[in-house]
Amino acid sequence: MSKNIAIEFEHVSKQYRLGLVSTKTLSHDIRRFWITNVLGKEDPYLKIGETNDRAKKGSSEYVWALRDIDFKVEQGDVVGIIGKNGAGKSTLLKLLSRVTGPTTGTIRAHGRIGSLLEVGTGFHGEMTGRENIFMNGAILGMTRNEIQAKLDEIIDFSGCERYIDTPVKRYSSGMTVRLGFAVAAFLDPEILVVDEVLAVGDAEFQKKAIGKMKDVSQGEGRTVLFVSHNMGSIRQLCKTGIVLDKGSVTYSGGVFGAVDYYLATNAFVQTATHVDIEESQHDKSRSMDAQLVMAEFVEDKAVFASDEDIKIRVKVKSRVKIENCRVNIGIYDTSEAPIGSYSSDAFFKIGAGEEKLLEYTIKRPNLALGSYSIAFSVGMGNAAEGETNLDVIHHVLTFEIDKLSKEKNLYFVKWDSSWGVMRFEAEMKEL
Repeated sequence: MSKNIAIEFEHVSKQYRLGLVSTKTLSHDIRRFWITNVLGKEDPYLKIGETNDRAKKGSSEYVWALRDIDFKVEQGDVVGIIGKNGAGKSTLLKLLSRVTGPTTGTIRAHGRIGSLLEVGTGFHGEMTGRENIFMNGAILGMTRNEIQAKLDEIIDFSGCERYIDTPVKRYSSGMTVRLGFAVAAFLDPEILVVDEVLAVGDAEFQKKAIGKMKDVSQGEGRTVLFVSHNMGSIRQLCKTGIVLDKGSVTYSGGVFGAVDYYLATNAFVQTATHVDIEESQHDKSRSMDAQLVMAEFVEDKAVFASDEDIKIRVKVKSRVKIENCRVNIGIYDTSEAPIGSYSSDAFFKIGAGEEKLLEYTIKRPNLALGSYSIAFSVGMGNAAEGETNLDVIHHVLTFEIDKLSKEKNLYFVKWDSSWGVMRFEAEMKEL
């Protein structure tokens, strides 16, 4: 591998048997051993399997989470890994971080790898935050003195100083990811791997994390692989992009080309006006103590005028008793940039095993013509006390703004998206 290449994937594939580890059947294990070890032939189970399309029921027990992945990353590059849920992004990062091994192919990495793949990755719940910092540093091959020299910076960046000597099992998901990112970023790995767990943090922390990744890549020349569904963050941070779809690389190149390709090939498909949430849609890094199970447009349509109220009905199911539960609603444009949100102190109570049906009205959103998606989160508590998100789901519903209702302003129809997504009311008077 060239000295300028930090990461190289060479014909890498990863196959899983659905629901099981290995083959987990004696006949399959014996057959695999006989053919590969005795006869010296190719593993027979690599010849079967289907594309990993989570939206369709297949006939094979085997799926290819990744198939024939080939790419190189230069040292100091910041690469955005883009793709829909189930495209293989997290699997790719887990292979690079050696959480699991490839079924076929070779992965080469030059330097130490610091990974933040899931909330709490690499942390021991019974150990304090301080102890976990030293343990993670040791895993990265650093001496105690090297870790000690970075300790104050890590604690300060994480914002967890008050709880640094408290066992991590008592941390919220936001605190855990703050400390996890600080450890991964400050303990000098040559390669920093960050999955979309940064979405767990609040806006202030996300801004700090993006800034730190810029410093790490541009100022210190380290390599960053970054997975996110936020195309704005991808464009802001990354130099190059890789688009995955159903386990295969469909685009590799400059970040703006990658984002444009992803958006063009994954434009919002009109969802049904009623959606029952699938298990695969939930963010598994959340506690899921309460979760969204259904969402629908009340008026059984998904096309609205710019000044028309949008009524949404949702169903929430809880496995624990919650006194102060609420649902937050976010609207995103086709580039997955957040446009606005509804979040209030309209709490509701819900009992263990209980379901609640709720209706929300988005008043006159005044959006420009175009397509939008709606995301939901189920939270507990409020911003002042520290809200905890129990469930987060993106792209639950999509809708269109197809007309601007006021006749005198119909010429706005000719404007394109470069003018933004909000349509403002204004008046003019001659002076």
